[in-house]
Amino acid sequence: MSAATAAGLLGKAALLGLVEGITEFIPVSSTGHLIVVSRWLGELDERAKTFDIFIQLGAILAIVWLYRARLTHAVLAAGREEASRRFLANLIIAFLPAAVVGFLAHDWIKTHLFNSTVVAIALIVGGLAILLIERWCPPTRIEEVDSVPPGTALGVGLAQVLSLIPGTSRSGATIMGGYALGLSRTAATEFSFFLSIPIMFAATLYDLHKSWAALTAADAPAFAVGFVVAFASAVVVVKAFLAYVSRHSFAAFAWYRIVFGALLLVLLR
Repeated sequence: MSAATAAGLLGKAALLGLVEGITEFIPVSSTGHLIVVSRWLGELDERAKTFDIFIQLGAILAIVWLYRARLTHAVLAAGREEASRRFLANLIIAFLPAAVVGFLAHDWIKTHLFNSTVVAIALIVGGLAILLIERWCPPTRIEEVDSVPPGTALGVGLAQVLSLIPGTSRSGATIMGGYALGLSRTAATEFSFFLSIPIMFAATLYDLHKSWAALTAADAPAFAVGFVVAFASAVVVVKAFLAYVSRHSFAAFAWYRIVFGALLLVLLR
């Protein structure tokens, strides 16, 4: 491989890492954007799909890093604090629905739904759903993540199942699911962040296990660059997004989804 070719691959990896880091935790669908950008870059083989999954690990580690004190305390104090036990139990409860469905349907989803048309339709439908929920303006019953009851956690977990459709957005489904079930905007957003840890770790490790034979040592530099860029950009975006949702609605993201999805449908003709 020439130096120019290697540099081009690393540049593509950095761009995809940036897209992942920016879009993973806001309700616009990181998977959808990665599919579209990968198609634009001409990276559509199985290795590219595995790369897209892998760099999500970089983004999720940004959450682990930013909330490391909270997570460490919850794990260490679970034996003596009811709040910590409830927090961890809620994550398990909310994790299970998408984990089970994703495990059973993984191959079918990756084969049949990872395409730009599905992404475009899901973006538009998801955007309309956000606008409807915002218009409904559900009353807030739960202000803090630690106060989420198990039934509500299960409801958020069921909403997360929808995110298995590319373009729906895992964060969009869980944030709006939590918001519709009575969580405050900030609590719904933070619960979505925490819930992303088990589901994305599971999805990444499962996909790498199934695709490991297709990867070579030559893939390592591009995977490393995408991982690091996704981590760094996600750290910045998570902080900014939390500050934004504490003062604004999610309507701007809904309109972005609708416009982007409609544009994709036009370009796909």
